[in-house]
Amino acid sequence: MPALIYWQRPVKRFLFPLPILALSLCWPHGAGAQQSFKQRFFSHNAAMTALQPSWPTPVVEAEPRLTQYYRFAFSNEFTPARTQTVNYGNGRGGGIVAFNRFEFDYFPPNYIQHNSSATDGFGDTTALVKFRIASGNAEHGNYIATAILGHTFASSPHNGALTDVWNPTLAGGIGFLRHFDVESSLGGSLPTGKIATQGRTIAWNALVHDRVTAHGWLEIENNATYYFAGSHDGKIQNFITPAGYYVLKRKDWTPTHPYLVFAEGMQIATSGFHTYNHNLISEMRILF
Repeated sequence: MPALIYWQRPVKRFLFPLPILALSLCWPHGAGAQQSFKQRFFSHNAAMTALQPSWPTPVVEAEPRLTQYYRFAFSNEFTPARTQTVNYGNGRGGGIVAFNRFEFDYFPPNYIQHNSSATDGFGDTTALVKFRIASGNAEHGNYIATAILGHTFASSPHNGALTDVWNPTLAGGIGFLRHFDVESSLGGSLPTGKIATQGRTIAWNALVHDRVTAHGWLEIENNATYYFAGSHDGKIQNFITPAGYYVLKRKDWTPTHPYLVFAEGMQIATSGFHTYNHNLISEMRILF
């Protein structure tokens, strides 16, 4: 029962309070708070539309916008040795918005099936916080800039990092010609120890979105990773990722109603060095 063992580790005392802390930050105070909590909680995404662009969350690149959501994800990739790796969860999870400036996310351990001699099992747990630096909706510049700080907890004995890892990122984007937007993010992976073994990485992503219909979006991403130290020192890994989105809303939908987004994309290696290829990513997102 590996999953049960993970939660018995000391790190659980820090992981479990995170969603509760985030909820308390956006819990309304004062008279009538209990009666208005549901309405206020489900109005966060609607309130953010007045402050930031209305683009879909990228399949791979870090999302600069603040959103209240949960992502169910699945990926299927192939290693250079042509073995298949299936990832249930794909390092995704959920997040909530607080004070129109912050977003708190929690990504539970994903389950990795290697279909090889490697050990199957759960991966690491990650939490992150976003801070919206500046933004404007479509009527006020259609742009956003956000700072992100993630922390991966080394909770997996076989399918995760050797130590905890900090992941600072800057992300942003701007819209143009009504239905296009470009976004980019620059971040790093900074392990807290065993650098000679794990190494460090810099990830630089860029994308273009095109809203082709009222419910459909197309996307093309470029995902580049630069390795420093570790077994891949000096190497570069690059992918082109075409993707598509379909937004599903109820007929009587209003901005305070939840809705679904279905996403599909594939990472295709364009560099000679790559640790995997033809990574098919499927997601269902609930925005609430």
